Amino acid sequence: MLRGQRKRSRAVCVGGTDRPPRRGGDRPPRQPEPRREGPAPVPSLRGGEAQAARRHRHRLISVVDDDESIREALESLLEWAGFEVELFGSAHEFLSSTRLSEVACLVADVRMPGMTGLELQRQLAAAGFRIPIVFITAHGDDAARARALRAGAVAFLRKPFSEQALLDAVQAAL
Repeated sequence: MLRGQRKRSRAVCVGGTDRPPRRGGDRPPRQPEPRREGPAPVPSLRGGEAQAARRHRHRLISVVDDDESIREALESLLEWAGFEVELFGSAHEFLSSTRLSEVACLVADVRMPGMTGLELQRQLAAAGFRIPIVFITAHGDDAARARALRAGAVAFLRKPFSEQALLDAVQAAL
């Protein structure tokens, strides 16, 4: 035996094997949980509330954002929560939709090329559409927030926002 080494003893397990006994009793090792695809579950939409949210399947939520990755992420989240979702890359594209009268809630970016979200809000009001709007923005402009809320916006969320914050804002709009 070399200096500094400890003498190892071999334990013999019941049943005649020469593997050492497991720590923690006879329980098998814990298996990792399988990865889930899609957005993480939202705690307030579990059980009966998730079923209630699925009843909103007929509710159309329109998302207007010039960033495709944001549109797709919001689409996944809102469809997971049980809503029908329609995506638009610009305010002009949204205004050209044949389903404007079916929109239950609009989630719109504030700063977009062409027409901004606030201009879209004014155009909708001028045309007589009373669509609840949830604004999202990466720019913390307090003046824009105040104008949007005064004009009737339901919420004004700053990116990054939580999934729950968006779902709560959409629920409040409905």
